[in-house]
Amino acid sequence: MEEKVKISMLCEFYGTLLTKKQYEFINDYYNNDLSLSEIAENNGITRQAVRDIIKKGEKKLFEYEEKLMFMKRTLNQEKKIEKALSELTKIQKEYSDKQIANVLEDIKKELNCLV
Repeated sequence: MEEKVKISMLCEFYGTLLTKKQYEFINDYYNNDLSLSEIAENNGITRQAVRDIIKKGEKKLFEYEEKLMFMKRTLNQEKKIEKALSELTKIQKEYSDKQIANVLEDIKKELNCLV
């Protein structure tokens, strides 16, 4: 997974655990596509100060993920659900029993709500 995407996802999971500035700067940098210079100008600080705040925030995000593993578990769960949906679709196509098809469709709807 690309580093920018990973940090953006980690920010979604753990952003509320960061300081307000860390969250704002990381969000602006990774999700709003602002440059370090733009963030610095908007906040009246130096580009280096913005970089330092973002790096400290990133470090915290990776520490939280290392300990709590929410993102890893969520991604694994999504993969398992997608695999189950794929298998259900395969079964649904291969068997023509109307009752089985209805049950499988209900299960697929429930699983789709989890993704």
